[in-house]
Amino acid sequence: MASLYRRGQVWWSKSYENGRMIRTSLGTRDKAEARRALKERMRQALTSPAKHEGASIVTWDDASQSLIEYYEAYRKRNPAEARKRLRQLTKYWRGWKLVDIDAAAIRTYVSHRRREGKAAATINLDLATLRRALRLAHERGKLGAVPRIETLKPAPPRQGFLSREEVEVICRHLPDDLALVVRISATFGWRLASEVLTLTRRQVDLEQGTLRLEPGMSKTGDGRLVYLTDELKVGLAEQVTRVTALERETSTVIPWLFVHLHWPFRGQRIKSLKKPWTRACVQAGLVGTLRHDLRRSAVRQMINAGISERVCMRITGHRSRSIFDRYHIVSPGDLREATRKLSYKSPTMGTSEGHNEAITGD
Repeated sequence: MASLYRRGQVWWSKSYENGRMIRTSLGTRDKAEARRALKERMRQALTSPAKHEGASIVTWDDASQSLIEYYEAYRKRNPAEARKRLRQLTKYWRGWKLVDIDAAAIRTYVSHRRREGKAAATINLDLATLRRALRLAHERGKLGAVPRIETLKPAPPRQGFLSREEVEVICRHLPDDLALVVRISATFGWRLASEVLTLTRRQVDLEQGTLRLEPGMSKTGDGRLVYLTDELKVGLAEQVTRVTALERETSTVIPWLFVHLHWPFRGQRIKSLKKPWTRACVQAGLVGTLRHDLRRSAVRQMINAGISERVCMRITGHRSRSIFDRYHIVSPGDLREATRKLSYKSPTMGTSEGHNEAITGD
């Protein structure tokens, strides 16, 4: 931080660098001109790579590793999710010097991702991570200034959802254990891969009728506790029995709730539902249905059942009201039902006498 002071008739600036005072003549007797000159000097100091030791040789690889270390230290983001995003960025920026990642280079990257067919929302996630890495490098004196990074206008949020009947049709074309995975997601809005398929048996309490996510296991890092419906309680009891029997047969400890029951991956945790889901949707006549539609469906069904939004957000794990609102899908049937409720006949309508009474009634 620099300050102005007058020495004789001329204005000077005073600042500190590494604990050493630096005095500089601004060469003017006019205070307003001195202020403008000082601001220009400060701007040049921030944007000049020479002012930052080693800035010209710091690469994206260094910045990427520093960002991972930052997330691991402060736990402001799931490090595993951050690594996945950074791997994608590194495919393009590997070996780049940070001083060369300017606005023009970033625009070229955006065009590259668009040619790959990536959605605007995906590209924006890339840009947000890139911006954070560059800002961290700037804060640590490795980059003179962070370039301006413009984000794209995202497409309207997807409106897909499934009715209870459609969920059951899909489940009929899945094995019992995978159908249970789908029903849990469709009931509580939990993410299939990262929240349901990662469940362990100790997270199920059949006696109390609860299912819980431990803190740190969800995308937001928050723990969750839900009470099971009768159908899910029966399904989970059967699944625990299946895994316990497999554990005895293989003489191994199996902590997971959803595991492969057949070779070649017998006893290993199921990590994805992609292929069985796609096949079941085709057989059910619901081609193009996304697994994430289950999360939207759960939100819609809870709201329509009269459950308060605060409780819904607690169950699904939504932190932001704006994101939650995107998941609360309004269907044409909902709009028709709203019109039906608004369409009523007044008891005084239909006669001129009743109409007059309505206007002049005492």
